[in-house]
Amino acid sequence: MSQRAADAVFQGLFALTDIRSILRITAPSHQLDDDQKKKAEKALASVEKQIAILQVGCVRLYLAQEPRRHG
Repeated sequence: MSQRAADAVFQGLFALTDIRSILRITAPSHQLDDDQKKKAEKALASVEKQIAILQVGCVRLYLAQEPRRHG
């Protein structure tokens, strides 16, 4: 796994922790105010970005390990 992919794992986890914090603060109804909604949207966008980085890293890793086929 590349350093970039490893960093993406941690950044994604940090963003998920931010979402978890918002959910804990707003429990049990989870009614978010405007500021909380913005923070949750920002954190979710970060998670999506980190997942995209991981997907690219996994594809590259897979292709690097795939045996070359000679036709």
